Parts: sequence; structure tokens; C-alpha cells
Amino acid sequence: MSSEQQSIVSHSPKRPAISESESNEDSRVIELEKKLRLKVDLRVCIIAGILCSLNLLDSGIISSASVTSMLHDLGLDHGNRYSFAILIFTVASVCFQLPATLAVRFVGPRLFFSAVTVGFGLITICTAFIHTWQEMVVMRVLLGICLSGIYPGLALLISTWYRREELQLRFAFVQSGQLIILATGGIVNFGLNQLDGRNGLKGWQWMYVVQGTITAFIGVVTYWWIVDFPEKADQSFHFLDQEETKLALARIEKDRGDSLPTSFSWAEILQHFLDLKVYGFAATFFLQNLVSTALSYFLPIILQSGMGFSENKSILLAAPPYYWAVIPVLISSRIGDKFQLRGPVITFNCFCLITGFGMLGFADQVAVRYVGTYLATGAYVSNWAALNGYQASNITGQWKRAVTAAAITSCNGLGGIAGSFIVRQQEAPRYLTAVWVSMGSHMILIGIVAVFSVYFYYANRRQAKGKSIIERTTGFRYTY
Repeated sequence: MSSEQQSIVSHSPKRPAISESESNEDSRVIELEKKLRLKVDLRVCIIAGILCSLNLLDSGIISSASVTSMLHDLGLDHGNRYSFAILIFTVASVCFQLPATLAVRFVGPRLFFSAVTVGFGLITICTAFIHTWQEMVVMRVLLGICLSGIYPGLALLISTWYRREELQLRFAFVQSGQLIILATGGIVNFGLNQLDGRNGLKGWQWMYVVQGTITAFIGVVTYWWIVDFPEKADQSFHFLDQEETKLALARIEKDRGDSLPTSFSWAEILQHFLDLKVYGFAATFFLQNLVSTALSYFLPIILQSGMGFSENKSILLAAPPYYWAVIPVLISSRIGDKFQLRGPVITFNCFCLITGFGMLGFADQVAVRYVGTYLATGAYVSNWAALNGYQASNITGQWKRAVTAAAITSCNGLGGIAGSFIVRQQEAPRYLTAVWVSMGSHMILIGIVAVFSVYFYYANRRQAKGKSIIERTTGFRYTY
């Protein structure tokens, strides 16, 4: 840590000595923190929700397009070509996850996220004008590379701005933004499909052109909207003043002692792969994304082939479960942060998902099966925020946060690879492979959380007795 950085932290606002004015000073600090959080929420969470939705936007477009003429037009309706197109996107994303996440630190969030978002938009537009399934595969590889650093990079950025008891709700804000955009995108896709034949473009081509153009525009806006890491907040466009910057660093330093990054070295990066917690967290995201991929990419197909809805109704009916999911993700995240409950919230969501898939797979009435998609969607979306809050609350050090974010997103991608093959169209209308795999994966997830909880409990006891230091940070305790 440089002498200048040490000065920033050491001169951060501190509680004054006990005096007659202590109450007024405390009130002032509380008000400053509220103002700071609001500013960060508006400049980080909103744009993060929009940018994180790009992955879901992609799945929304291709899943909506999959019930139009696209599969036939591009030859994706033969064998497993459609599943392979989804698979190759995830493979490309996984391969570039770690270097892309580290690049966020070196290049800076403003330039990195604006560049990849514009790139994503341009590639999406180009996808409208391809003619073969091989060209679709190439476009999917390029999209995967563009998106590789968005989710882990934003998770890293968010975790550097908030205290641990604030994290899950902020991830919920991001998830809510994603969901609203995804659901609205589905309705927009329905409208764009009505333009089939206009100006020589098919309905699915209009989906790619319009939403790709909007995305490229958002990428340009991102450069001025998004902010840098806390220690470089003054480089952001019209953001914090000097006093607020010091307060932002001081509150994170007090919470977990990692407001500033240590010097970069590969030894510093690689040593974090020796921590078994990283693999445990990564495994939970693998299990989680088995389900999210199956639902986000295949829900319109399930509605069409599995429940008998028409093409347009399938596109429309895929949207409401995502609007609904905003409610449980905000409620569960508020509970998780307020009471510092991570494991119990995750476990509850897992049981809700298992119930939802049970309804989807084993009920006879279409209405009951459709309600099951609401329950399952709300549960897995809620667990995105819960799992992110869980891992971010139990690690320290900004390079370790970068490594963990890349690792969990890579395994999240591997779960997507597996998830792209568990919905087998020949198993319509029940899709029992997807049902059983989804239910089983979340039973295992419950088991992993249980093991973590036991470990965290005994580690905290040892720390309280002065027998160990957790995460190389004095006073740090696990949250479970």
C-alpha cells in the first residue's frame, strides 16, 4: 500500500472522542452514509442491473427466436445444433473469465464495461444477417468473449463499494433490474415478431437488430454513468467529493480491512486457489446455473411443446414469471441482510425450487405446471443474490474477490453447459431429465451450505477464543 493510499485510509472519518457533541456527530455520519449509499446505488446498482441483463437478454432473444422460423432458417433444428449453439457461447465465456475479470482492475470499469457492451450490441446486430448455423456458432463465440467479464467484473465492483450487511440487497437490486429487462425484452420480442416480413426481415431478425442497437447505445452511456473503484472515485464523472470518497474507503476498511488493493503479483493471485472455500462457492453456482440455463433458454419451448401454447403465447407467457421473481428476491435479500442470515435463506429458496419443479414435472393440469415455473423462477433468482451475498461476505482482499468472482462465474458457466442439455425436446411434455436434475442439484446445494455452516460456526468459535485469525484479518468473522 502506497503512503498516499495509507493517508486516505488513515484520514478517513472516525468516531470522535466521547463528548457532549457525540450524538450530533454520530447523526451527521449516519446522514453522510445514507447519502453516500444512495449515490452508489444510483450509479452502480442500476447500471450493473442493466449490464448484467445482457446475458439474460441474449438468452431471451434466442429462446424467443427458437419458437419462430429461426431454427429452420439457420438449420439449427437438426440434432443438437441449438443446444450446441448455447454450449459454445458458455465455453467461450468460461475460457476468458479470469483474464477478463482481472482486466476490469487494470483497465478500469468505465472503459471496460462500455467497450464490451458496445461490442455485444454490434455482434447482436450482425447475428440478424447470418444464414447458416455455423455462422451462428461464430457469433455465439464472439458474444461469449464479450460477456465473459461482465458478471464477475460487476460482482467485484459491487463488493468493493458496500459493507457486508448491505451486499445481498444490492445484488437483489441488480437481479431485479435484470429480471425487469428480461421480462420486458420477452414482450418486446413478441411485438418485434409481428414485424415478420417487414423490409425483408424475419421476426427473429428484428429481435436481434432492435435489441442489439439499444444495447450498443447503452454501452456508450455506460462510459459516463458507471463509476470506478472506491480508491479512484474522483476519476468518475460527477460522482463523489473528497469527503465522501474518504468516508467510502473508511467504512469498508472498518468492515473488513480491504478498502485498497495490494500490489498485483501472480503469486498473490494463485495462492487464493488453495482456499477450499473458493471451490465450495464455485460448486454452488454450478448447481444453480443448471436450473437457470434450463429455464431461461428453454422456457418458451417448454410452454410451446410441453404445455401446448402457440408461438406468440409462448413468448408472452415466458415474461410474467420473471416479473414475479422481483418480489421474492427483494424480500429474501432484505431478510438476509437485516438478520445476517445467508444459509437459511439459500436453503429456503432451494426447497421452493424443488417444489416448483415438482409441480412442473408431475402435475397434470397446465395451470399448476405454469404456476410451478413461477415458484422455480422466483427461487433460483432469489438464490443468485443470496449466493453472491454469501460468498462476498466470507472473503477479504480485493484480488481474492477478483479470483473468487472469476471462479464462481466460470463454474456458473460450466453449469450452463450442462443445463443446455438437460431439457430434451423428445421428453416433452414432462421433461423429466430437466426436472430430476434440477431437483437433485438443489438437494446437493443444500448439503454444501450445511457443511459451510458447520465450518463457519466452529471457525468463529475459535476466533472468539483468540485461537485463530480468519481470512488473515483481525476481528473478521464468517457470516452464515
